[in-house]
Amino acid sequence: MEISEHIQGILDTLPTKPGCYLMRNAEGTIIYVGKAISLRNRVRSYFHADASHDQKTRRLVREIAHIEWIVVGSELEALILEMNLIKKHRPKFNIRLKDDKRYPYIKIHWNEPFPKVTVTRLMEDDGARYFGPYTSAWAVYQTLDVLRRVFPYLTCDREITGQDKRACLYYDIKLCLAPCIGAVDQTGYRQMIADFQEFLSGHSEPIMQRMQKDMETASDEMRFERAAALRDQLKAMHSIVERQKVVFASDYKDSDVIAMARSDSEACVQIFFIRGGKLIGREYFVLEGTEDAGDTEVMSQFVTQFYTEAATVPQQVMLPKEIEEAQIIGQWLRSRRGGQKVEISVPRGGQSRELVKMAAENAAETLQALRTQWQADAHRQEQALAELQSALQLPGPPNRVECYDISHTQGVATVGSMVVFSQGVPDKKLYRRFNIETAAGAPDDFASMEEVLTRRFRRWQITQDPAADFGTAPGTKPDESFAFLPDLLIVDGGKGQLSRAVSVLEKFDLFDQVPVVGLAKEREELFFPNKSDSLLLPRHSQALYLVQRIRDEAHRFAITAHRARRTKQGMASALDSIPGIGPAKRKALLKQFGSVDKIREATVVELTAVPGINEMLAQNIKAHLE
Repeated sequence: MEISEHIQGILDTLPTKPGCYLMRNAEGTIIYVGKAISLRNRVRSYFHADASHDQKTRRLVREIAHIEWIVVGSELEALILEMNLIKKHRPKFNIRLKDDKRYPYIKIHWNEPFPKVTVTRLMEDDGARYFGPYTSAWAVYQTLDVLRRVFPYLTCDREITGQDKRACLYYDIKLCLAPCIGAVDQTGYRQMIADFQEFLSGHSEPIMQRMQKDMETASDEMRFERAAALRDQLKAMHSIVERQKVVFASDYKDSDVIAMARSDSEACVQIFFIRGGKLIGREYFVLEGTEDAGDTEVMSQFVTQFYTEAATVPQQVMLPKEIEEAQIIGQWLRSRRGGQKVEISVPRGGQSRELVKMAAENAAETLQALRTQWQADAHRQEQALAELQSALQLPGPPNRVECYDISHTQGVATVGSMVVFSQGVPDKKLYRRFNIETAAGAPDDFASMEEVLTRRFRRWQITQDPAADFGTAPGTKPDESFAFLPDLLIVDGGKGQLSRAVSVLEKFDLFDQVPVVGLAKEREELFFPNKSDSLLLPRHSQALYLVQRIRDEAHRFAITAHRARRTKQGMASALDSIPGIGPAKRKALLKQFGSVDKIREATVVELTAVPGINEMLAQNIKAHLE
């Protein structure tokens, strides 16, 4: 194996201590993160001429241009650091959870006197209680809609004093206990939320027994309204609990049952949540980058990545096979559970083994359903591209479509957007925005469109020059957004915008190479150069749906960029009008306070804490902004 001088120099200086290593490609992107007991031995092994290396490892090694490492104190620290680095950088050669968005959690604001219940995608160390992660936000909201009828928690932002004169509508329809008017005190409300937490944890029996006793007591004391309310709550709880399958005795340890199904480069993992002996729920997660990796490696990666995100860790984790580094992962899970032991087990028989098999069957069915859905989506995209090619009489399918839109407020903070769809799906890394310069100050969409397209194709022209300097850094590559011509160019607008687009293409001698159309907003007509007739795509065609998605995305991206620029200009102009405030002090003020409103609210003493702001200038700022 041929090793560059740069890489060989790194290999010669690697330490023999435990730690993590980060491999980068020629662009500086992190493409793989790994851990090792001995960094020297592990990293050097990639570059041995070893026939046992799989295809994925060989592809990885071919792309490595630079290696960095971080030394840690122990194998456990290396495991934790590796997980955090994979989560942060999502390297393409690592096994990783497919969705890079944050998963939803149910958040109970236990740190507040009257806790609310919300859905969040960010788990913080703020004194609140979290449940999750879940894969579907919609399913979480559906669950909360049902549970709120049993546990009528607060959803409003009122300051709860118990002295309000009247409650909101939710009290009348029995979806809130109305602590705002004193209908329940803090102790009673928090008891209800504590029950809610226990119910979410799967421990419903003690709650139902206590409620049954309270109902009977209320009935004996002739508090029939209270007894009826408890009866309705119990009935609702019974209807939920009846759907939970009893799989073990109620004193069986809380467990997560995990199994997996695989196909090509993806794996689907199914988790059953066993709490209080009952199967209270299940979730599935998809991992990508699993090609050429063994089942034990994939499962190890899932366990570490899932429990990094999980709000709780159970007493036991049941798996279909032994996993790599089970002992060190067990240590880490124990630390995640506050020092309490977590048993990682592989059931050999009985009900536990049956549950693992059931989870594996569910994973296989889920993966098959997902693949069918992915294939259907891919088929729709292929169909849309074929229909668009036929309707517009293009020489080939429009695999790269670029769409442009302009956004402004009365000519102020004008921004142009460029969105790119590759193979019928958004390619967001190629999106670009343009702050309009020549047409600034007057609402001239035509001139703005011409400027955007001129700048775009000028950038393309530069990439065609072998001697072009793309940047100051050695080896800098041309911007991929501009390095290729589109198979179809769409401008958001009618004949006026289209004529400007045509003139730009002609200026760069590209009119015969780049098909261009204008999309009018009213009837969604497509206009062609040098033709009086427009085209209306069939109302329910995949081609129309694709064009609408592309246009809507360009519009959204343009408006977002315009709002950001307008906000920035507003912040700058308010401060620029103050004598003695130049760019440096303006930047320091905004860095310290974040917005003009916060600067306006600041005291003179707080303002003088900013570098360069003396008392006289602080008073001047207050006078101008107030």
